[in-house]
Amino acid sequence: MSGSLLPVVAAILVAGIGAQLLARRLKVPSVVFYLAVGLLLGPDGAGMVTLETFGDGLEVIVGLAVAIIVFDGAFALQFDRIREASRTSLRLVTVGAVVMFAGTAVAVRVLTGAEWEIALLVGALLVATGPTVITPILEVVRVREHVAAALETEGIVNDVTAAIGAVVIFETLLLDDLGLPATLLTFLERLGIGVAAGLVATAIVYALLEADDEIDPERRVVSWLIAASGVGSAVLAGILAFEAGIGTPDWGLVGLATGVVAAAVTAGLLRYDIGPDADRRVGLAFGLTGGAGAIAVTWLLTTETLAGPIRPGLALLAGVLVAWVVFELFRSDVAPGEEPQAARFLTIAAAIGSFALAETVAAEAGIAAAATAGIALGNLDLPQRELMEEFGRDATLLVLAFVFVSLAALIDLSAIADLGVAGVALAAVVILVLRPLVAVIATAGVDRFSRPERLFLAAVGPRGIIPASVATLFAIELATAGNESAAQILLGTVFVVIFATVTIEAGLARQIGDLLGVTPMRTILVGGGRVGRSLATRLEQRGEFVVIVEDDENAAAAARKSGFTVHDGDGTESDVLRAAGIEDSKIVVAATGDDDVNALVTQLASTKFGVEKIYARVNNPENVDAFDAEVVTAIDSSMATAYAIDNEIERPELAHWMTDLGDGHDIQQITVTAADLVGKTIEEVNEVIPGGCLVAEVGEGSEARVPEPDHRLSDGEVVTFLGDSDAVAKAVQRFHPRE
Repeated sequence: MSGSLLPVVAAILVAGIGAQLLARRLKVPSVVFYLAVGLLLGPDGAGMVTLETFGDGLEVIVGLAVAIIVFDGAFALQFDRIREASRTSLRLVTVGAVVMFAGTAVAVRVLTGAEWEIALLVGALLVATGPTVITPILEVVRVREHVAAALETEGIVNDVTAAIGAVVIFETLLLDDLGLPATLLTFLERLGIGVAAGLVATAIVYALLEADDEIDPERRVVSWLIAASGVGSAVLAGILAFEAGIGTPDWGLVGLATGVVAAAVTAGLLRYDIGPDADRRVGLAFGLTGGAGAIAVTWLLTTETLAGPIRPGLALLAGVLVAWVVFELFRSDVAPGEEPQAARFLTIAAAIGSFALAETVAAEAGIAAAATAGIALGNLDLPQRELMEEFGRDATLLVLAFVFVSLAALIDLSAIADLGVAGVALAAVVILVLRPLVAVIATAGVDRFSRPERLFLAAVGPRGIIPASVATLFAIELATAGNESAAQILLGTVFVVIFATVTIEAGLARQIGDLLGVTPMRTILVGGGRVGRSLATRLEQRGEFVVIVEDDENAAAAARKSGFTVHDGDGTESDVLRAAGIEDSKIVVAATGDDDVNALVTQLASTKFGVEKIYARVNNPENVDAFDAEVVTAIDSSMATAYAIDNEIERPELAHWMTDLGDGHDIQQITVTAADLVGKTIEEVNEVIPGGCLVAEVGEGSEARVPEPDHRLSDGEVVTFLGDSDAVAKAVQRFHPRE
């Protein structure tokens, strides 16, 4: 590294990390500070970072960084999370993406007068939101799981389609003018290449991670990965052979034979078995099959280069070698297995390896490969999963800081200024017209999304690294070809939207969330067993945002199956509680079957995180005194059961009414904060209480009582409402309009 480049790289990294720390302190999405730091370091600021700073290496740096970021985001996108908002997510990445693409292209054409090719290119680029901008927002805006899942899925998938679509449009329409059919075909081809490369990487990485694991992976998973490895390798090898000039049908045979070899090697790594004591027979079968494939590949590839006995001898040697390797794989463990260092290494290998493999075949297919590998691996049962996630997050934070600051420094403010009113109008169309329209389409008829959540989805859709990086590279190519005006329009339109959406939508995301009320205080419930799930059901029915913390895989799976938000981990660890959102919680409940665990959870919640309302399940009555009565409400399980039985005997109807809370009726306890009601009597406020609801009690603890008609309300007084759910909700809002 040259001496002049070293201080630049160091400055970018230090500034980027500093921006992250500042963002966390102020609870503002970090991309806003990345943007600001980039502008300060760029040509219009200190002039430290310019297009010439990294030279031809900029594309490689950005590509590898994007691969790591996309892989990490996709790895966390498990199918259970996608199902939280499957209909909305599907619409966002299909109909919504098309609406944004077409609408943006038309707006660019009308407002700037650009050629249709440039307009379509800008439209394709600005479809992308991406994990680079969505993840920092969700770190500071704690929305419900289905909202986060929809935004994350949109970011991952649209990053892929936007990058590939933009490159295809640039090459087939702008450079070669091949027409729409060729454009669509090329798009599908590159997407297929990316998926194939991602599946190959998935099979290899999974095989290496599982090779020394004590528990054999499911045969269904193994079969799927063997097939994925074989098909993916066949596709990639066939395309490479075709582009290398190997004629028909030889290029197809090369692909098929390569796929056979890859499938055999993958089977050996996973030690695929069809039954007890069958390793030797199965290994021999796969070995012979792989060997035959190796013979075919070698024979076909040496057609033009070797003659005489050398050619069949080399083919036979390759076949014997592959057959021996596959057979030996079935009999021994040669992979790194569960070691933490191997898990970290393979996380990066999966991201960069899949990206590089696809990029070797077709430009921008690497993003699809990284996303495919991330989603596929993220949904497999992996050893060292938590370590891989932690390492992936750390790597993402580092490369995100570097690449976002670097690209932000390249924002051409003069190109934005040259657009003038047209640039402002374009940003307004994207933010105020197209994004809300996409949100309406995506959430139409989806009852799970409340009106505030729909508005939040409509208000948050910032653009990030993909449009910035690809637009910069395309603009350089256009300027080099002499089309300076097109380059300026491309840079100006893309960067004005990035600048506006990051500044407004990302910068004000927390304020928007608070204003709309989509960032509810969490209830952290440690323990996802039967008691925990039953309690979570009642709390969710009352509109609480419950996060279950559970370290038992079966209990966590059962809670997820019931539709709850689950955070995997040990609730007695501070980092786990913090990751679950305890710092934004109003209630913590320790509901495990172990009193020692419950006591430790309540102690952490009280002393370390300062939670005001803490409740604990006490399984052994003798342990009640172990809980600090001043800060923890301890619920004796045996006494709670006795009360429930007594209520069933003495007052069954009321007991049933209480048990079925959420089924059309409710009881809510609040503090009075409405200034215009303070000082009024119960008789007077009955006029503003909705029908079907009444004040059942005022006061709390030993001071609680049924109020007399002439009782006057005081500010902060505790009032309990009882009645129909809708009426109680309206009364709560009327008497307690602010937190």
